[in-house]
Amino acid sequence: MNRQKSFCNDNPKLYLISTPIGNMQDITYRAVETLKTVDVCFAEDTRVTQVLFNYYQIKTKLECYQEFNKEQEALRIIDYLDKGMNVGLVSDAGNPIISDPGFHVASLAVEKGYSVIPIPGASASLTALIASTLPATNFTFYGFLDAKSSKRKKELEELKNHKETLIFYEAPHRIEAMLKDLLEIFGNREICLARELTKKFEEFLRGTVEEVLEVVDELKGEMVVVVKGYQETNSEYLELDPIKQIDDLIMAGMLKNDAIKTVAKRTGIDKQALYKEYCNKKN
Repeated sequence: MNRQKSFCNDNPKLYLISTPIGNMQDITYRAVETLKTVDVCFAEDTRVTQVLFNYYQIKTKLECYQEFNKEQEALRIIDYLDKGMNVGLVSDAGNPIISDPGFHVASLAVEKGYSVIPIPGASASLTALIASTLPATNFTFYGFLDAKSSKRKKELEELKNHKETLIFYEAPHRIEAMLKDLLEIFGNREICLARELTKKFEEFLRGTVEEVLEVVDELKGEMVVVVKGYQETNSEYLELDPIKQIDDLIMAGMLKNDAIKTVAKRTGIDKQALYKEYCNKKN
């Protein structure tokens, strides 16, 4: 067991510092102060991080840490800690470690007895989730699916019966293929595609997979896809008219909203869409 009391000693520390995901102002005071006070900071792409440093007038030494040579790069970072220096680690955007380099060096730092300190901040996955209007009580962040369709479909097959909301990252040049595979494996689920989060052209597309596919060729920028979890349906109700089912439940004494909720759960129909359809037919 490793038991870390982060601030109970004066040993050198590795700081995992969250950076903005788009809007330069989405960074904490603590993160800026930490970036200014560490002895050296390692970045995925120094050109990207230098823009942040210039914006906040951060003069800390900046070096590159790359995934392709992660073992040697990690040893180089540990060498700074061994020399008594505090080290910062950032990704191009958001939280270090998640879907980018850094895991290896953090693990090695802990193994060597150094404290690894998280400096929290903006997260693309959580930012998309809270604005998606999909259930957020239980969710799974998956990150990037495989770039190859055959492997991507296999991953989706393993995920399709998860009842919690699922969160994926996707690149713009793969988003159409990813959504087509999602439609094939998951069916026409409710999703929210969030793009250009916190930036000027931030956009949320909330609807079914088919609806988003109709406009996907217009979309650019890094994307987060939030997908509603699997909902079991009762086959005995699928062939019955959902409007009549609602009326039957209301006649049996159930309130309208409760009846619509019940039928939506039985049939797998979106509750809001069913409510709208019911009200339209009754007006």
